[in-house]
Amino acid sequence: MRNGGNRKIHLFLLLMVTAVFIWSAIKPASYLSWLLEVSPAVVGLIIVIAAYNKFRFTTLSYAIIALLSISMFIGGHYIYSKVPLFNWIKDAYDLKRNHYDRFGHLLKGLFAIVLREILLRKTPLTKGPWLVTIVLSMSLAIAALYEIIEWLVSKISNGGEAAKNFLGIQGDIWDTQWDMLCSFIGSIVALLIFSKLHNRLLKKEVTKE
Repeated sequence: MRNGGNRKIHLFLLLMVTAVFIWSAIKPASYLSWLLEVSPAVVGLIIVIAAYNKFRFTTLSYAIIALLSISMFIGGHYIYSKVPLFNWIKDAYDLKRNHYDRFGHLLKGLFAIVLREILLRKTPLTKGPWLVTIVLSMSLAIAALYEIIEWLVSKISNGGEAAKNFLGIQGDIWDTQWDMLCSFIGSIVALLIFSKLHNRLLKKEVTKE
């Protein structure tokens, strides 16, 4: 049976995410931009919570999901291109843009660990080169899909202010390619750093399904 000793940690993560979500909804820079930015995280959280008793992830995967959700709530509250800390970094180092968007996409590479867990537990795949290849391919596909969704939102809204904030291009014609590259690099780094820890947690917290 799964180790039930981590329920308190999972509950703490949920409460932390909920608190940041409530904060992000209080007087955001733009409510429409906020809705566009936080919706993917909210939908994902609902799915994860609904499946908790049927498919319980490792604590590492839940921590990653919580971190990614919080990063999206922060971006939604301020608008990605105007997050204060990264505005300070921009001014301090005389950068051309606020890089919170790039940072957010790099963080999204951590989702590779969640994908890795799903594949190991729900498919015949085992640890090895094919698993890494498929996880990286899925990560890149998700990053590309997200960029397509951003483009569609921009087209549907005829390039309104909220859509421009959602796109967060900041004048860079290669922004889409940079975002996908950041997610891909983040996925590679996540697999290199966390795979061994993930293996230990899978053995400790999850029975073979």
